Amino acid sequence: MTIKPGDTIEWLNNKVPPHNVVFDPNGGEFAKALSHKQLMMSPGQKETTTFPADAPAGEYTFYCEPHRGAGMVGKITVEG
Repeated sequence: MTIKPGDTIEWLNNKVPPHNVVFDPNGGEFAKALSHKQLMMSPGQKETTTFPADAPAGEYTFYCEPHRGAGMVGKITVEG
């Protein structure tokens, strides 16, 4: 997915829980601030992540902690 700084992403738990959204910790405090480590336990539950207007351009990898080993990973590219 490609976004622009300032965009908001909505995460929807549409499958059997639990799920969460954790950005790769190699991104430091910025990645930590984007993460939603608390597990979403109910189908239909939502979280949002807003990339700040001054977010550095680049690729940000994220995953679901309980299902990372099953391949539930993704990447967001922030345009410069």
